[in-house]
Amino acid sequence: MANQRTDSKGTGSLKVTLVKSTIGFNRTQGEVVRGLGLRRIRHTVEVKDTVQTRGMLHKVRHLVTVQE
Repeated sequence: MANQRTDSKGTGSLKVTLVKSTIGFNRTQGEVVRGLGLRRIRHTVEVKDTVQTRGMLHKVRHLVTVQE
């Protein structure tokens, strides 16, 4: 059975925008945000849609918005 949350939808990439500051949150969450390539609030990057990036996005889902 396929997991809809982590399976690639075939789009190939996701647009991720940082909408909330990492200040006041766990340090590892800030490292995940930097690992995604986000530098400042309202900064948008395009990342590959892989299981690894989905896991990173799940960890900081309260700080970012994701568009397919």
